[in-house]
Amino acid sequence: MQNHETIKLRIKNVEGHLRGINRMIDEDAYCINVLQQIQAVQAALNKISGQILDEHLNTCVTTAIRGNDVQERERVLKEISDIFSSKAKI
Repeated sequence: MQNHETIKLRIKNVEGHLRGINRMIDEDAYCINVLQQIQAVQAALNKISGQILDEHLNTCVTTAIRGNDVQERERVLKEISDIFSSKAKI
């Protein structure tokens, strides 16, 4: 991944946020405030996922589509399909 450092920084940020949520729960913070923080973490993780997906599409998937190996092309496309199918089940 080309944005490796940016992604790692964002993940560290999420980790800090999660520790903050854990503290809020320990301190019996107002439920809505905890939920707002959880939503912020989910949004941050969605942003990270989007960046990783974008990089994957522009490297691995593009290479497979332009290549001559039909099985590799089908495998890579199935991976993309599977990851979105599994997300819908969560």
